[in-house]
Amino acid sequence: MSLVIEEKEIGQLPVTVDPEILSGAPVFRGTRVPVDALINNLEAGLTLEEFLENFPTVTREQAIQVLDFSRATLQRLADAR
Repeated sequence: MSLVIEEKEIGQLPVTVDPEILSGAPVFRGTRVPVDALINNLEAGLTLEEFLENFPTVTREQAIQVLDFSRATLQRLADAR
């Protein structure tokens, strides 16, 4: 099974991948906050509000957009089965 994510979809994400920023780890655009920080904080039991308080350079819209993309991508994987 394969899943194709269009370049347009990726380009719409509020994420930057630049080897000069955190060694190329995906970060929220305009910040140095890795996207993994959102997932790790949620896994640790923090709320989205707490994450946003801890990382004030990330906007609510950016976080929601990344979570929506993740949810939609996982749903596409399930639908492809």
